[in-house]
Amino acid sequence: MRKSLLLLLSVLSLAFFANLVRASGDYAMATGDLLRISVYDHPDLTTETRVSENGSILFPLIGEVPVGGISAKDASGRIAKALESGGFIKSAQVNVVVIDFKGQEVSVLGQVNRPGKFPLQKASRVSDVLAAAGGIQPNGADTLVLISTRGGKTQRQEVDLLALFQEGGEATNVQVGNDDILFVPREPRFYIYGEVQRPGSFRLERNMTVVQALSVGGGLTTRGTQKGIQVLRRSQDGAMQTLSVQLSDALKADDVIYVKESLF
Repeated sequence: MRKSLLLLLSVLSLAFFANLVRASGDYAMATGDLLRISVYDHPDLTTETRVSENGSILFPLIGEVPVGGISAKDASGRIAKALESGGFIKSAQVNVVVIDFKGQEVSVLGQVNRPGKFPLQKASRVSDVLAAAGGIQPNGADTLVLISTRGGKTQRQEVDLLALFQEGGEATNVQVGNDDILFVPREPRFYIYGEVQRPGSFRLERNMTVVQALSVGGGLTTRGTQKGIQVLRRSQDGAMQTLSVQLSDALKADDVIYVKESLF
C-alpha cells in the first residue's frame, strides 16, 4: 500500500508540473499576481497588470477594478460588465489570464523530496501540494500535519495519507489555502533487542503487533523465549515504563521490545 502511495504521488507530481503555466478557473487571485487582460476585437485594450496591495487592478477606460479573492473567470465578467455599463463596448468579451503567480503560497516541510514554498495556482488540495513537492520520501510517515490559519485562528489537523487514496477517502484530501504549512514527519519506529536474530530499529507499521515486530526482527534465536517478553514505553509524563505484553498486543511509536533468554 505504501509503495502504491509513493508511486501515485510521483505520477501526480509529473501532472502538476505539466500544467504549471495554466491557471485553473477557480484560483482566487491575490496581491502580486500578474494578469494579461484582452478584449475581443479591441487589441488596443490588451493590458498586463499586477494585482495591487488593495486587491485591485487598473484597466483602460474603466479605471480601478477589484479582483482580489475572485477567479479569473469572475474577473472577466466584472470587467466586461464595467465596459458595458460605462457605454464603452457593447457585449464585451473579456479574457483574463494569470501569467505570474505571486499572491498565494503554501509551505511543505519534512520528509518530502522537494521541501519549500509552492504557489497555489488553483484551488489545491493536499494531494496537489504533495505532488508539487515531489512526493514523500521512503522514510516519511503515513500521516502529515496541516497547519492553517482561518479567520485569525490557527488550526492543526492530521491527514491520513493512506486513507486519502482509498475508497471514500475524498474527505481526507482537504483543501489548502494561503500560508498553510504541510509537515510530513519521519516514520514512526520501534526497537527490539535481546534474543532476536536482527536486533535494531525498524519502521512501525500501522496496527503492528508484538508478534509481527518479532518477525521483522528475524524471529527468536535458539536461546530466546516468547514467555516474559517486555516492552519499554514512555508514559505521558516522560517516565519509562516496563510492560509485560502478549504477542497479540499492539505496539506504539518508540516502543522498545526486550526478548529474554530461555532458562531451560
